[in-house]
Order: sequence, then structure tokens, then C-alpha cells
Amino acid sequence: MNYKRIIPDAITSCNLLCGSAAVFMATQNALSGSFIWAFCFILAGAFFDFFDGLSARVLKAPSPIGIQLDSLADDITFGLAPSMMLFCYLKPVLGWWAAIALLMAAFSALRLAKFNVDERQHDSFIGLATPANAIFWGGICCLPVSAIAYDWIAWALIGLSIVSCYLLNAEIPFFSFKSFKKEKAVIISFLCGCVILVAYCISKAIITKHIEFAFFSGTACIVWYVTLNLLLACVKKH
Repeated sequence: MNYKRIIPDAITSCNLLCGSAAVFMATQNALSGSFIWAFCFILAGAFFDFFDGLSARVLKAPSPIGIQLDSLADDITFGLAPSMMLFCYLKPVLGWWAAIALLMAAFSALRLAKFNVDERQHDSFIGLATPANAIFWGGICCLPVSAIAYDWIAWALIGLSIVSCYLLNAEIPFFSFKSFKKEKAVIISFLCGCVILVAYCISKAIITKHIEFAFFSGTACIVWYVTLNLLLACVKKH
């Protein structure tokens, strides 16, 4: 038995467990802070997702099973979990119409399947990565339910979830940290913007005494990430 292969697969399994826990917490009473816990499990899953691939490269122990397990875990943590969070978040306002949010789980699975067979995505992404999409929605769902007191806001979020389904599979290039040497200036600009956004959201959380605003910093950073990539795509196109 090759014990080196067990380590990356074990880390990937931790990602899957975090995703399962996030799905469970999303279905609990929102007033108990369950959405915040669900988002924390998604972030923990992202941590394990980063290190499973890194450990496989360091140990030189890639495996076909590991690739498939990684995609399965990612769809649970970054596809089903944020979809379930948004569904449970909107259901008190929209009823069963909120189930439209679950489409993100299916489109996340499609995006992950395409990633496994697309040779263009070794050091960058074509389409929005599922962890980024999950962080975006996790931050939104951590906001107080009173934020969607008006029906039109809830419907706007449903519309935005459909936009997410498109971005996950769109033929739009998105940079990753693997391309740091090629995109050094862009990535540094992105990180500087993230520092400003995180600092603002945390200060807002301290002033208002609402911890939810601190978690919303994840959403703000992803908006900045998508905006920057769309601008770059437009510049390169013209």
C-alpha cells in the first residue's frame, strides 16, 4: 500500500466532511447563528481543498481516485452547501421559489467536471472557480435575515444566483495564484484591494457590533475579484 496517497485523500475527505457539516448547519434555525457556522465550515473546506492538492504535489502522489474524490468533495462544499444556504436564507420570504437557488449545485458540478478535462486550466481558470462562488454566497447569507425584508431583494438574489450559474461555466479567463509570475501586478493589486475591503468590513462590524459584516468581507473580495477579471478580459479583447 502506498501510504503517501492516503494523506492527500484524507485531507480531501476532511474537505467533504466540512461541506457536509455546512449543509447541515444551513438547515438549522437561522437565529442561532447557523449560517455563520455553515460559512465557517465552507472556509475550513477551502483550507483543506488548498492543502490536498499541495500535499499530492509535494509527496508526488497524484492518483485518479484522488482527482475524482476532490471534485466530489468540492461539489458538496462549494456547490451544494452555498446553494442550501441561499435556499434556506430565502425560503421564509419566497417559499419554495427559493429552490431555484439549488441550481448552483448542478452548475458547480458541471464546472468541476469541465475543469477535470480542460487542459487550459493548469495555472488559471476558465469560468469562476467554485470556492470563490461559495465564499461570495456564504458572506451574503451571513447577513441578518432583516436584510431581505423586501421581496424584491430576495428576487434579486435569485437572479444573481442564475448569474453565478453562468459565470461558473462562462468562457471568461480568471487568474489564480498559480499564475503569480505571469500576473504579478494584477494579483498584487487584487490583494491590496482585499486588504482594504476586509479592513473596512471588520471596522464596520466593530462599530455596529454586528459580526455578520466581518463575514461579508468575503463577498466584497469576490466582487472585486470578478470585477477585476472582467475588466482584464475586456482590455485583452480590445
